[in-house]
This record gives sequence, structure tokens and C-alpha cells, in this order.
Amino acid sequence: MNSSQRGEPLIIDAWGQHPTLRHAQDPIFDSLRRWTRQPIPQKALPVSTTIALMDEGGVDKMLISAWQAPRHDLISNEEVAAFVAEAPERFVGIGSVDISRPMAAVAEIRRCVRDYGFRGIRVLPWLCEAPPTDRRFYPVYVACVEEGVPFCTQIGHTGPLMPSEVGRPIYLDQVALDFPELVIVAGHIGYPWTEEAIAVATKHEHVYIDTSAYTAKRYPPELLRYLRGHGQRKVLFGSNYPMLTPAQALHGIDELGLNDEARADFLGANAQRVFLGA
Repeated sequence: MNSSQRGEPLIIDAWGQHPTLRHAQDPIFDSLRRWTRQPIPQKALPVSTTIALMDEGGVDKMLISAWQAPRHDLISNEEVAAFVAEAPERFVGIGSVDISRPMAAVAEIRRCVRDYGFRGIRVLPWLCEAPPTDRRFYPVYVACVEEGVPFCTQIGHTGPLMPSEVGRPIYLDQVALDFPELVIVAGHIGYPWTEEAIAVATKHEHVYIDTSAYTAKRYPPELLRYLRGHGQRKVLFGSNYPMLTPAQALHGIDELGLNDEARADFLGANAQRVFLGA
């Protein structure tokens, strides 16, 4: 059942993955399994399962991303394109690239946008073991601006056992100063530096925060104040599926004290403006 059938505004999940088996089984996620208590999957997840879980949460569309980085090609851009082709009304593709090969990364971004119709590029600093101010990211930013798609990244501490410092939101202040035209969507709230994330999103017109990897009941109070106030158009709902299902991520949404307009912006309208140009 979609959001309109439930009487909800449009719901777009701004951060998801339809996992490959090698993504789901990778040891890098062992620390997350301690939290989620999910067993290691033994079979590839069919697209129909992800769609059913979106329906359970009333989610209309999910942005599903590739996972590429040095030594970690866990979900390829080709695989994301194939998943999107199975459910084009429900999935929106987000590409990823290996920043250690800058020219190949630029060519891949162009291919993702022009050939596959992807609506963004995601690179995770902790997976690259480099902050987003590292010079290897800068060709990615140029290509995203030229192709007219957002750059998506992770902020805050890392669940996998990797250093968190590269996820400090304040790094994005310099990126936004260097590339004021670049749309940046920073996922995972930025905890324990959420106030840094809010400061950067407030300062820069094109910087946004998404709430992926957190249930509604776990949003920090400073983010809730921002979401209810002058940050109403700057925060996007995300789940980080399959770590959390959309229904799990949305649990407690009615208790956030959002008015109808703020709720509609948060759940879908902001993502539609940022990624789909509507």
C-alpha cells in the first residue's frame, strides 16, 4: 500500500540499498549485525522483497545506491541499473565511483547519469579512508555539477569498525565553499556532530541532511528543532535499508510534532525537489 492509499503525503526514502549477496555478507558489516541482530543472508534478496517492505512502510520510491570504493565493489552501478529496471516506478538509481581513479570516476559518473538515468552519486568517506576535502574527491564534485546531480555522502560516526573522523560534517563547509553550485545530501544525521551538520546545512543553500540509519524516535533533539523550524526544507527522510526497513525507520513519526507542511516536506517533497527536480 503506497502513501496516498494510506492518506499520507508522498514518501521517498532518500537512502537505501538493494543489496547484492556479496554486500550483505561482507565482514565490514559484522559490527552492525550486533545492533540489528540480523543473520548473515545466505541467498540473494529478490527485488520483490524490497518492494514489499517499501509497501509495508508506505514508501512510494526508494533511492538505491551502488557501493564502490577501493577494494570494496559491493554493489556495482550495473547491478543498480538492473534493479531499477525491474521496478522503475519504485526505485531511483544512485551511482558510486572509486575516487582513487579520478578520470575513470568522472567517466563513470557521466555514464551513470547519461546511460542509466541515475539521479545522484554517493561516495562514503570512511569507505575511502579520506575526508571529503581530499583532492581525489574534487573531480567527482566537478562531474556532479556538470551532470546536474547531487553528491551524496555519509556524515557522523561509522557503524562499521572504521575511523569516524572523516565523517565530520564540518568538512562539507569547505566543499560547499569551493563548489557553491554543488548539491550535497549528507546522510546519517551526523551524530555526534549533529549541530555541525545543522550549521553547515543552514549556512549553505545547497547542503541537506538525511535521517538514514536512525528511527524517528532516535532523532537528536537539535535535529528535531531544526526540522520543525527553519530547516523544514533541508531535511530528508531516509532509512538506510536493509539495515532498517522503511517501517522501522518511520516508527514514531507521529510523535515528532510536525505540522502537515513540515511532514510532507520531510517525508517526500524535499527529496523530490532535490533529486527529481519537482
